Order: sequence, then structure tokens, then C-alpha cells
Amino acid sequence: MEQAMALTGGKGPAPVHLWNPDFCGDSEMRIARDGTWFHQGTPIGRAPLVRLFSTILKREGDAYFLVTPVEKLSIAVEDVPFVAVDLEQDDQGISFITGQGDLARLGADHPLRLKWDTPYVMVRAGLEARVDRKTFFRLVEMGKVERFEGEDWFGVRSDGVFFPLMRAKDMG
Repeated sequence: MEQAMALTGGKGPAPVHLWNPDFCGDSEMRIARDGTWFHQGTPIGRAPLVRLFSTILKREGDAYFLVTPVEKLSIAVEDVPFVAVDLEQDDQGISFITGQGDLARLGADHPLRLKWDTPYVMVRAGLEARVDRKTFFRLVEMGKVERFEGEDWFGVRSDGVFFPLMRAKDMG
């Protein structure tokens, strides 16, 4: 948690769910699959600027926008807007940390999903993070076999919710 607070300066995202301005155009920005933010094809190298943009990001259906109370600009997202680059575990559960410093506590409000072999965690309001490989391996190290929906599954438990990763009988 301290790592995430240090990255964000203790501030969270803007209340974009309250903002519904008219569409203004394209931001000429793109978020690559690896989490790199680009403007007009050039990577944005200033982490505080990327963090600022990430706090005004909003998803509507399959589209992403940067919004303020008076502007709404589209932004291209190759996969999902965030990458979970680390995690922390305490007695109650597991928290993922994104490259921009968002903290997502794995649980009912921030579920984990697997798409093929790629794990994703909900960060906020329809915005997901792809869990990077090293972080997923750390998550797997925390896993245990539990009975889930009548079968033994290997998975992790966080905030009282079990997240199955693989059927125990399929483990090699």
C-alpha cells in the first residue's frame, strides 16, 4: 500500500463517473499493450503526466475517453489501460499495484479474470489491468487447492472470495 501511495501522492482518480461532457474529438493518444502511453506516436516519458491522464480515464462500452467536466476526447487502448506490475499480501487478502500507482484489492469489487492464459484484475469502473508475468507468478505462489463448485480447484483467496485458476486434476 505504501508503494501505491508513494506513486500517486496519496490522491485517487477524478470523479469521472459524474462528468458527461460532449465529445470533442480524438486525443491522438494510445495506450499500448505493455502499458506505455503515446501521444502522436511518441511515448510519453513523464510518469507524473501519465499518472494525471490515467486519473481522468473513463470507459463507455468498448470505448475509452479522457474526460474533464467540459471535455471528452477518445483514446485508443490496445488491450486494457493498465498493467498490474506488483502485488502486496496481508492477512485479509491481495492488492495489485498498477504502473500508475492504482491499488486494486482483489475481491468482489475487484475480481480477477482469466482470458486464455492472461490474467486481468478490475481496477475501477470498467477499467482493467493486465497482470504482468512476474506478478502473476507471485500470485500463483500464493495459491492453494480448495473445493469450489463441487470440484477441487487451485486458486487464491482474497477478501473472502476464492478465485480459481486451474482445476486441481489438470495440474501436472
